[in-house]
Amino acid sequence: MSRIDLAGRTAALETATREATGRLDGALLDDAHRVILRARERGGLSAEHTVVALAGATGSGKSSVFNAVAGADLATPGVRRPTTSHALAAIWGHGADPLLDWLDVPTRHELPTGPVPEESVATPAKGIAGLFRRTRTPVGITTGLVLLDLPDHDSVVVEHRVRAERLVERADLLVWVVDPQKYADAALHERYLRPLAGRSDVVVVVLNQVDRLAPADAEAMRADLERLVAADGLTGARVLSVSAKTGEGIDALRGLLAEAAQRREASTTRLALDERAVAERLVAACGRTPSERAGDKARTALRGALEDAAGVPVVAEAVRRSAVKDARQATGWPLTRWIGRLRPDPLRRIGLRPDALRIPEDRPDLAVTSLPAARPGVRATASSAVRAYVDQMTVGTPDPWVLSARHRAQEGLDRLPDALDQAVAGTRLEAGRRPLWWRLVGVLQWLVLATAVAGLLWLGLAFLFSYFQLPELPTPVLTVGGESWGATGDGVDVPWGTVLVAAGVVLGVLLALVSRLCAGIGARRRAARARKRLRESVARVADALVRVPVAEEMAALARARTAAVIAAS
Repeated sequence: MSRIDLAGRTAALETATREATGRLDGALLDDAHRVILRARERGGLSAEHTVVALAGATGSGKSSVFNAVAGADLATPGVRRPTTSHALAAIWGHGADPLLDWLDVPTRHELPTGPVPEESVATPAKGIAGLFRRTRTPVGITTGLVLLDLPDHDSVVVEHRVRAERLVERADLLVWVVDPQKYADAALHERYLRPLAGRSDVVVVVLNQVDRLAPADAEAMRADLERLVAADGLTGARVLSVSAKTGEGIDALRGLLAEAAQRREASTTRLALDERAVAERLVAACGRTPSERAGDKARTALRGALEDAAGVPVVAEAVRRSAVKDARQATGWPLTRWIGRLRPDPLRRIGLRPDALRIPEDRPDLAVTSLPAARPGVRATASSAVRAYVDQMTVGTPDPWVLSARHRAQEGLDRLPDALDQAVAGTRLEAGRRPLWWRLVGVLQWLVLATAVAGLLWLGLAFLFSYFQLPELPTPVLTVGGESWGATGDGVDVPWGTVLVAAGVVLGVLLALVSRLCAGIGARRRAARARKRLRESVARVADALVRVPVAEEMAALARARTAAVIAAS
């Protein structure tokens, strides 16, 4: 893998980690952050050097193997434990100082390339700031190899174990040295090898001290060690038998390390495998992404429950009744309109008449209603609908993400009562709007009333003239019946004053009745429009306080999972 490919994998892992922060297990995210940081730091250092770490338990002969591979007595093996307190580096080639500074390896031996001689001579050299020392020993390994002898991973000194574990994390290639007594030690396999599962390309296991075994026993033990290593998830990892004392297998190990240094791929391979391993854990932790169509039924139920909680049915009915009342006031018989004024306006009662709100146009957030509080049953239904919506939208998602979505939804649920009230108060209900036909009918009502009044005045004036025995007023009449109506006999003469009174009263009442019928139809239509607008307002509140926060959590999950899949590919 090239460093460009590694950079893309690192960026994807960083995206997945960022999206999962605060939602997934903190320990997993800490592991991901450490891998990302290590990739960034190692990527900025020498790509020409391959760091090989020799790790092992006390008494495994790790330092002896280090000396045998290096072809010089650089490390000091001994019977006193722990022997190695600080890491020791053997370097083939120049330019590894920044890399070793990052590894925090103080003691460094710079060795030349070439064939391994039978004898070697060490020459001291000044180190960085006078703190380190280098020895030049004619050892034959390809340029670019940095071989580390680590402190014992089972040291009784905690500081030694910490140093060893830190370098195990940062090494490009790991060589675990085991001995016939401890090769099956549970601590080795459970604490160190199993966490490296899937990284067989950068792990080598060396069975040392085979000179103490019969050839058949040594081969059987190597096969058993290979089985244990495969059970640890390192199928394909190379398992070698060596003897630092006799030199058996050392050439094979030295050749393997020289080949790795020559390829110069171990650093990117190790980082890629580390990133892939933690990315696979992230993919598993992210679960599956819910379908985009999931939650349609729950969304409908949520909006319905919030409409009830917001009092949409109550407001819609108030709009209808208020429209009927206004229509009667505008189109009813003028002599009986005053009766309607005695009835309270339904919208004014709940504070939704335009003149009752008195809210500045630039401060719609101040609008509130006088709607009665939702009944406990309605509030419980709304809360249940919110929970059901979250549950439906998070089917199959990991528990931490479900809890995060529920937390976001609960924050919205706490703000719902005020938000719904403001949404209802800010919805245009057409309250107080007077259609043109109301005005026309109102004018007609006054005309027919004027007709009736004119007839009454005429009849009253005629009565007064007759009562005071004044000259009789000319009284025009309307002949009803007779030949002019196509009937036989004489017709009946009806004074026009009486006709005007009767016509005014009858027409006024009929006009009021017809107007009431039309007003009822119009009121229902107005209520339907108001209900639609109220539902849209409630839907916007539901989206802002419940749907969008939950959708953001699911979008973050999708982004995290997609990025983790890319990093794990």
